[in-house]
Amino acid sequence: MSQARDHGGDHRPLLPFRQRMAGRRAAGRGASAPRRAVSQLTAGFPVVPVLIVSGVVFVDSLGGSGLFWLPLLAAGPALAASTNGPRGVLCVGLLAAVLGAMLGGVDDGVPGRELAVVLSALLAVTLASALASALRCRRERVLAAVRSVAEAAQHAVLQPIPQTVGPFRVAVRYSAAAAEARIGGDLYALVPTPHGVRLIVGDVRGKGLTAVGTAALVLGVFREAAYDEPDLLAVVGRIERSLERNLAPDDFVTAVVVGHPRPGELEVVNCGHAPPLLISASGDVAAVEPTSPAPPLGLRALVGEPPCLEILPFSDGDQLLLYTDGVTEARDRAREFYPLAEGVARHVCDEPEHVLSAVHDELLAHVGGRLHDDAALLLLRMQAVEERVGPGARAPGHVADSGSVRVVSRFRSVAGGSDGGRRRAERSGLALPSTR
Repeated sequence: MSQARDHGGDHRPLLPFRQRMAGRRAAGRGASAPRRAVSQLTAGFPVVPVLIVSGVVFVDSLGGSGLFWLPLLAAGPALAASTNGPRGVLCVGLLAAVLGAMLGGVDDGVPGRELAVVLSALLAVTLASALASALRCRRERVLAAVRSVAEAAQHAVLQPIPQTVGPFRVAVRYSAAAAEARIGGDLYALVPTPHGVRLIVGDVRGKGLTAVGTAALVLGVFREAAYDEPDLLAVVGRIERSLERNLAPDDFVTAVVVGHPRPGELEVVNCGHAPPLLISASGDVAAVEPTSPAPPLGLRALVGEPPCLEILPFSDGDQLLLYTDGVTEARDRAREFYPLAEGVARHVCDEPEHVLSAVHDELLAHVGGRLHDDAALLLLRMQAVEERVGPGARAPGHVADSGSVRVVSRFRSVAGGSDGGRRRAERSGLALPSTR
């Protein structure tokens, strides 16, 4: 199953592993003392291997079949190698050897030479299983170290987002396609700046370490430029110039950059990405299509025109959902896309974390439990004045020239999922390679 991450109020997977385990231990503190004592006693004890050895001894004692059942004693230490350390394997092997010698030599009357062969084989299996157990424990320690590094990289690249930022309630849900992955090619960030709250959601073409490196590059440039540049288009321009210097010719990043320079409106710059979904205070869901489609970041040189900054009315109770194509292009067994807008409309409420939790669970159920592409969801809700616990992040920001600013007054109503990555590229007027 995919690793889900929620940087909002319900973001369990982003918590470090030790914190999650501490929470589970705290939840079990109400258990009785005898139960805890038994649990601690049996934690490292090879229960199943001992039961197998005991079962073989019981069957042999009933049947009295000589050497027929005794070789099965080797199943005990062999199984212990997958569940216990070398010491546990040796203990199970010693127990099996002692019981086998007693049964074969005393009860069944097995000749000494044949019994010695069986016990020698049991000893060889025990030693081989102990070696396999030692190697397994070593690999587990290495994997634990790698996971701790992945947790640190996750916090460095995809930094946790508070539940409340300025006038907004925020929730994030992220799922990496790889079951053991912590980060992938999808990216998001939200930062309060002197020019208002700014955020980005994007998708890097490709997968693996290269995509992670590109995502880290984009987020690093965005966090710096968001503080320095009063103009949101200048922030996008800084990212574009950095990608031109560092990306391969056929690589690109689709992204939506959003700013909140003043109350009642948002600035939106869409660079070849899926259109955000605007959820009004009344619960209506509409796609915010760009009036002037722009190419993805890293491909501006192909068209030579800068992206357009659009003004989006955004009042109290309104919500804006940004996502990546791993959500809308997720298919079920019938090859049907997940209808994101319909799912959001079913679960819309005043708690962004509850909305994303319900949508994410529905998405996993749609695909059968595992996503085949990274998926990110970020939901932004404007709080009413009486809901805010602190002053909103507002500062007069410089707006781009009127020639590159458009006020979005109409949106396309959505009855199903939005267009996929290939169709977004076609709306931009480009024939692009797949982001997969």
